[in-house]
Amino acid sequence: MLLITRKSGESVRIPESALVAGKTVPAAPARRRGPAASYEELARVAARAWRPVESERLGDWELRAASGFTRRANSVLPLGAPGVPLDEALDAVRRWYGARGLPAYVQTATGAEGTQELLCAELERRGWVREVTAGLWVGPLAPIADRGDPAGVVLSRQAGEGWLARYQRKGVSEVALRVLESGPSVWFATVPGESADAPPAAIGRCVVDGRWAGFAAVEVDPALRRRGLATAVMAALARQALDEGASAAWLQVESDNAAARALYAGMGFAAHHAYHHYRAPDGAAAAGIRSS
Repeated sequence: MLLITRKSGESVRIPESALVAGKTVPAAPARRRGPAASYEELARVAARAWRPVESERLGDWELRAASGFTRRANSVLPLGAPGVPLDEALDAVRRWYGARGLPAYVQTATGAEGTQELLCAELERRGWVREVTAGLWVGPLAPIADRGDPAGVVLSRQAGEGWLARYQRKGVSEVALRVLESGPSVWFATVPGESADAPPAAIGRCVVDGRWAGFAAVEVDPALRRRGLATAVMAALARQALDEGASAAWLQVESDNAAARALYAGMGFAAHHAYHHYRAPDGAAAAGIRSS
């Protein structure tokens, strides 16, 4: 039997007799729609926009923890080599997260130049389970600023009580607030509700980091969808990011969120690469980890 690694990082076995011809295919280059960027640049920008409360280096890997608030803040970011053999590194990862009462996760990426298809295959061979796949999309920033009317959008440096009342993750802890408010230049957008005591009609978050503006937590009252509120929120945040010198935009969207993918594609975003979270085979299920 032959072990074949697909572009997605998944491995499959086929009978050797079924192979007619084959060659090693390098990782695909980054797509050129939208701003050109390497995987490593975007991975580092995304990591700075969602900082853990605790981290530790293992060679070129970063172990991150934030009391279970999102996998992104509670997983290993492997940008390079761990400095020790892979089995030894994975054992150290399991011990580090186990000491904190957390399941061990490794965040990997596929689909662009410099991504980690081979690491995905090695994790799967060792029984690590892929739980979540999402995409990191990029696009030009200026057209986003021109798409909606931001007149009714209020910007703030903090995630206030109103903003949190609309945020889909309920019961946000002090640790979660530290993650939400982390980043080089963080802005929170709010469209007030119909009354003073009503939750906001829409919210959003943006982190400005050099040429990049990263959008997240764009949420709209289900009763008020399809009225352009999400576009208005992103337009207001984009104008602020332009004022700070940014020119390119990025965001993360889960692969099964068809509505969000359609919205962002219409705003000029396109997929750059996919990212995945692999859970250790002896780790607990993701009961304590909230979203990706």
